[in-house]
Amino acid sequence: MNLFHTPRTLALSILLAALAAAASPQSLVNDSSSGDTGAEASTVRTIKAQVLPRLSPEQVGDLYYFRGRYQAAIATYKNVELPSATVWNKMGVAYQMLLDEKDATRCYKQALKMDPQNANVLNNLATVQDSMMDLAAAEENYRKALKYDPDSAIIHSNLGTNLFLQHKDEEGDEAYRQALTLNPHIFDKNSGPTASNPEAAQELGTTAYYKAKSCARAGLDDCALTYLRKAFDDGAITIKKVSKESDFARLRATEAYSGLIAQEQ
Repeated sequence: MNLFHTPRTLALSILLAALAAAASPQSLVNDSSSGDTGAEASTVRTIKAQVLPRLSPEQVGDLYYFRGRYQAAIATYKNVELPSATVWNKMGVAYQMLLDEKDATRCYKQALKMDPQNANVLNNLATVQDSMMDLAAAEENYRKALKYDPDSAIIHSNLGTNLFLQHKDEEGDEAYRQALTLNPHIFDKNSGPTASNPEAAQELGTTAYYKAKSCARAGLDDCALTYLRKAFDDGAITIKKVSKESDFARLRATEAYSGLIAQEQ
């Protein structure tokens, strides 16, 4: 799922590069530089003393946020005097990355009070609702998000997955078609969520199967084969079913497909 993409200013990018070159992730949190020696430690202390004090709490929070230091980011964002919708959204993402769905939801809803037409925040909130299996509410927010950003391939993709989990297969299939139209490579490196529960795994396998169909129709063989393999592994489909699907007619003539079937037999 593409939860967040917040643009950074040029100055912040330069600062991030300087910090990344001079300091370890731990040194951004701790005053001690026990992991550094000599000139390197001196450089780290100089950056902290001369650069960090000039930054706002949001900018310091961003340093933690973009380095994956989510607990530190949250603690710092809380010091922002009048947090914007952007800050609330970043806090929501940080909580979500820490698997704190309750606080993530709270932050996203606060962001939407300030910016109710923000498609990014609506999408983020919907992903939390999906993970909590509040599928109807998630669908509503994905559809709201698409009103404000109809050309977002990732939102169409997220909506498609949501619809398949609700057994709305035709609507889900159409959402995936739209996602692939907007971005033919939307599924290339996205293997999707996993589940240890056999029943849940089969549900996700069914979703993978429809992704495979969408990829096959688009002529994206590698993508189609990736999702077919997942669908087979999750017990969602059989070789016999795939052999009868017209969407896979061209794919069935390839050596790669024959190799996949040989592995599954």
